[in-house]
Amino acid sequence: MENSFKDAIFIDGLNISKFSRAIFEDMLKGGITAANCTCCVWDSFSETMDNISQWKSWFEEHSDLITQVYNAEDIRTAKSQNKVGIILGWQNTSGIDDDVRYLALFRELGVRIIQLTYNSQNLVGAGCWETNDSGLSDFGRHVIDEMNKLGILIDLSHVGPKTSSDAIKFSKKPVAYTHCCPMLKKHARNKTDEQLREIADADGFVGFASYTPFLPKGEDTTLDDCITALDYLINIVGEEKAGIGTDWVQDQDIHFFNYLSSDKGKGRPTSTPHKKVPSMPKGLETLGHFGNFVPAMERAGWNETKIRRVLGENWLNFLSQVWE
Repeated sequence: MENSFKDAIFIDGLNISKFSRAIFEDMLKGGITAANCTCCVWDSFSETMDNISQWKSWFEEHSDLITQVYNAEDIRTAKSQNKVGIILGWQNTSGIDDDVRYLALFRELGVRIIQLTYNSQNLVGAGCWETNDSGLSDFGRHVIDEMNKLGILIDLSHVGPKTSSDAIKFSKKPVAYTHCCPMLKKHARNKTDEQLREIADADGFVGFASYTPFLPKGEDTTLDDCITALDYLINIVGEEKAGIGTDWVQDQDIHFFNYLSSDKGKGRPTSTPHKKVPSMPKGLETLGHFGNFVPAMERAGWNETKIRRVLGENWLNFLSQVWE
């Protein structure tokens, strides 16, 4: 990493790796200041509580490496202490079962980002792989009202197009696609130019996913290809509304992918099954390579201001606003 960026804030908008001390060490090696780490996908209330309990143990056991993020200032503190700030996030609203009141409880525990749906239909609305997207439900509107009140960021990455559009219009606070790609490749998880403009026009935010299945070259994707895609995204949403949300799955196995791609974790396939865990782009193979974004951005002719913004300053400014 260039010395001139040693003081830069690096934020990863989505990480769903198999968390362990080795992962935390690699995150620190990569210079990651803070990351949105998934602790709920298909999990129920009790299962999510178990997951958060595990994180609380990790915060104590690995306090030399990680620290929990409750607010934007905690991200700056993590940087000053040379630790990785962990933002607890969900990729579904299954963790509240059917009780909106639980959102306040989870906020007290530190959950700061919640995706409305994961691939398929739930009580809130439709996922991006659902055949018929009926849009945001009345229950979903109640959930959004409560999340707005509590200062929990609404994530629409895996959410269906109509449900997303409804949520963007209904939410009183800006929302985000924390980890997605432009529609450079036809894929249910990618967002069209129109969808990207819609969220940007509502003061929302987009985290670019350096996840090879979403990109035209697949596993032949390089880090330089990612910067080209990032520039495409920035040309649509603007330089101050884009960041990185890698969607890293480091150390996960194919059984975990089968769980992710099964409806409610155990039902029908919700998306095209993987035969193996996808690799990350060449030059970005592990979390320890996160700093490689800097030279790749420089090769693309980015100036220092643009690099710092997209690496993390944009995320930090956006989270500061939404978490108020």
